[in-house]
Amino acid sequence: MRIVLASRNKKKIAELEELLGQYVPSIEILSLDDVGIYGEIEENGQTFSENALIKARVAAESGYIGIGDDSGLSVYALGGAPGIYSSRYAGEHGNDELNNSLLLDNLKSENDRSAAFVCNIACVFPDTGKEMVFEGRVEGRILDEYRGDNGFGYDPLFFYEPFGKAFAEMTADEKNSISHRGNAIKKLAQALKEINNDQK
Repeated sequence: MRIVLASRNKKKIAELEELLGQYVPSIEILSLDDVGIYGEIEENGQTFSENALIKARVAAESGYIGIGDDSGLSVYALGGAPGIYSSRYAGEHGNDELNNSLLLDNLKSENDRSAAFVCNIACVFPDTGKEMVFEGRVEGRILDEYRGDNGFGYDPLFFYEPFGKAFAEMTADEKNSISHRGNAIKKLAQALKEINNDQK
């Protein structure tokens, strides 16, 4: 089974191949570059699922099953913000320090610190036009100060009660075992496994 992930990030592709491979042993993940799809994909959806589908549809133009994902932090007291703007919350794409600083500022007067990391993974089948979206979430709360040196993004501020740790204090294995992305990938993997079995 060949799949195109709407990404050029080799680490992301390797991670997905490893996780999906546990369910569908013969799976091969290709990047956009591998199938000759160049240029940036405009993510103009209003939700995680819309943006994931936009990416997956572009990947499916290759003729292979297309996969796209979108994820971010949703803080309940802020009406779900930063949401789809998580990576550019403070205006500059990927500036973790500015994003975290703005988040703490915006929560100064809030007592409710509950939040969730959310990941939506979309899967588009070019032969039938069938589209599926799988959501993974992990609930936690936002800390007042940074904890831990691992991870990236909002990980130093996101506290996960069952482990008693911020995401940035966890090992990669601990984080993968409960992460929003991991949860969504498991749902995707189960669906692909069933499809693969049906085709045999």
